[in-house]
Amino acid sequence: MRLVMLDKASLDCGDLDFSGLNNLDLEVIEYDTTNPKKTAKRIKDMEIIITNKVILDKKLINEASNLKLICITATGTNNVDLEAAKQKGIIVCNVTGYATSSVVQHVFMLISVLNTKLMQYTAAVSKNKWSKSNFFCLLDFPITDLENKTIGIIGYGELGKGVAKLAKAFGMRVLICESLQVDKKNDKDRVSFNELLAESDIISLHCPLTEQTENLIAENEFNKMKPTAILINTARGGIVNEQALLTALQTKQIAGAGFDVLVQEPPAMDHFLLSADLDNLIVTPHIAWASQTSRQHLWDGVISNIEAFMRKTPRNVVNI
Repeated sequence: MRLVMLDKASLDCGDLDFSGLNNLDLEVIEYDTTNPKKTAKRIKDMEIIITNKVILDKKLINEASNLKLICITATGTNNVDLEAAKQKGIIVCNVTGYATSSVVQHVFMLISVLNTKLMQYTAAVSKNKWSKSNFFCLLDFPITDLENKTIGIIGYGELGKGVAKLAKAFGMRVLICESLQVDKKNDKDRVSFNELLAESDIISLHCPLTEQTENLIAENEFNKMKPTAILINTARGGIVNEQALLTALQTKQIAGAGFDVLVQEPPAMDHFLLSADLDNLIVTPHIAWASQTSRQHLWDGVISNIEAFMRKTPRNVVNI
């Protein structure tokens, strides 16, 4: 069987163990990156594709006549046309639960930096404001405790539960949003979306990007949030309307935001969020998942998916 890895460099920076792939009876072709114009040619005769963010749409899938398995090196599946693959009998697998520690750590890093005004204080130190102070400390920017604050979690899978667990260790009150999928309503011990917006001091997003969640938080939703609220997005760009976010931050409609994802990745150099120069916004380059340990777990999960497929017992299938 022939296997192609389309964007290896998006996963590896020379620190992963790929030996598991060598133990499989496969002809392997690897590409660090794949330009959209080259995708069709590179997958044409392949039976297995490994992709992280390379898009496989209906046309590409239909033209790959030998294709049997698509392995996504991520949890999100929005770069693959799942229905097109299903119609052709092609199995699509993802990997879940590989980056829980890394993502949860990143979420609370963003929360802590915003809540303690770390950027403002480090900037003040660099400008010698501490050195010029009449006192032993600076109290220029208000800091509040996380204890007794309310965190609202939208998306209560592996990652949402991990955030909830750590939040409780900080002594926070945890609100879990009702399921946003109509066919999977589970209101037990959960609150409505609008109630969560109104009551949360911090909102953390952990839901997938779907038709139901695109622009889930926009102008109307920001209007319902506390002016002291902080919004954290380590899920997917597009769940929050970016223009509405900019306005909410500029007008102090909310207190701050920490984003690890944007609609366009990588963003344009003149992206309006990156050039806004706001001290209540942190943007990180989609790295919440990216600890070495998490990336190795992810790769090991891909190998397990391929091994299961070859045993005719596929696992982590997302297009059943």
